[in-house]
Amino acid sequence: MSTLIPCIIAGGAGTRLWPVSREAMPKPFMRLPDGESLLQKTFMRAIELPGVQQLLTVTNRDVFFRTLDDYRPINDSDVALEFILEPFGRNTAPAIAAAALQIAERYGAETHLLVLPADHLITDVAAFKQAVEYARQLADQGWLVTFGILPTRAETGFGYIEKGPALSSNGFEVARFVEKPDATTAQRFLEGGQHLWNSGMFCMRVDSLLQELNKHAPHIVSAVSHCLVNSQIFGGQQHRHLELDSQTFALVPDISLDYALMECSKKVAVVPCQLGWSDIGSWQAVSDLSPADANGNHCTGESVLHDVHNCYIDSPTRLVGGVGLNKLIIIDTPDALLVADATRTQDVKYIAQALKQQGHDAYRLHRTVIRPWGSYTVLEEGPGFKLKRIVVKPQGALSLQLHRHRSEHWIVVSGTAQVTNGDQAFVLGCNESTFIKPGRQHRLVNPADVDLVIIEVQCGEYVGEDDIVRFTDRYGRVEKP
Repeated sequence: MSTLIPCIIAGGAGTRLWPVSREAMPKPFMRLPDGESLLQKTFMRAIELPGVQQLLTVTNRDVFFRTLDDYRPINDSDVALEFILEPFGRNTAPAIAAAALQIAERYGAETHLLVLPADHLITDVAAFKQAVEYARQLADQGWLVTFGILPTRAETGFGYIEKGPALSSNGFEVARFVEKPDATTAQRFLEGGQHLWNSGMFCMRVDSLLQELNKHAPHIVSAVSHCLVNSQIFGGQQHRHLELDSQTFALVPDISLDYALMECSKKVAVVPCQLGWSDIGSWQAVSDLSPADANGNHCTGESVLHDVHNCYIDSPTRLVGGVGLNKLIIIDTPDALLVADATRTQDVKYIAQALKQQGHDAYRLHRTVIRPWGSYTVLEEGPGFKLKRIVVKPQGALSLQLHRHRSEHWIVVSGTAQVTNGDQAFVLGCNESTFIKPGRQHRLVNPADVDLVIIEVQCGEYVGEDDIVRFTDRYGRVEKP
């Protein structure tokens, strides 16, 4: 059988899981009750498939280093890591087309491409492996194969796949794709037995995929091919990544693979399966992952409850007291609190959308922000000042930069800081500090093998994160002239 290359698609902001999921720290990075992220679970599920020696991830370039951080502690295999980095989202059709074109060039058009969303949960890994094997058999016959989940309830939040004639004991032609139905239609689908939930996972030979794309969506193939010609490839010791060109990628249509191809092609098959699958699409779905107490409550963190029933409370750092509550979702983070009716968790996306329209930071960032070199946490801020706790990973380095509108005062809490401050270079230890004037070039490096922790005090007429001019940066964040 042909080579199998899993392709993890890590896009989307997960707005229905705000305030934990945000644009700069989206849903795939959410930690589940067992401490693993959805992205990590997808990664492990992919590399454990028989014969897998390469894994491709398509993701936004802003979360590239965060993705590496998730992969690093669990990647103890010899699987080669490759990435396609998007400057911004263009939905699944361009992402999968770019993956197919790259794989065809590097590994051959007969390669099997297995497309896996990064933010789904599958608990029956053995059933997943078997379903992939069935899908590969159909893919070798020229079918574009999707995975249909056997429905367990009348669900209105998923799209459906209607089964057509049987192709084998394990697969069917797809008669049609169905948009999210109303409750009556969903109940009819459940009782009829001919409809499956659309999982958004695919398996196909690259040549079959490109042939059907050229037939039904040639403009996508053409636009993505043009972008790839203008894109740059970077190779490291542990991974290889292709960074898509922003200008040409902006010309690529923004469309899903379902709309662009799967609903048009006559070569689409489905493998019905039971995988313990969930798209973790709401806080109600998250609450179902942990056991309930005698009153039906699912609680994370410390809580004191009186006459509280059927609630999900997630507050890992702050005590929650509740009295006389029923069927509520309460999600507490350092800078935002969500309180929602447990029957309306799909509507949380409207809060995230409103914050985005307002340009509010709570849509995009957490109070703790992950950077390639480590992280920073905003401890307090007000007019003309901001106080941060900065953690620089071992051997990490901030860019050589300056700020036009603020000064910075760095105090080392623990570790060793290698500092550039104007034309001076020196080392600071615990309880030592330096002052950086506005307009002065500066840099912070951690030369040690333990974390460097500093407190940064910013003062000035403007302390926004966009007041930064980078000159050199080991993580490729300097804007091209």
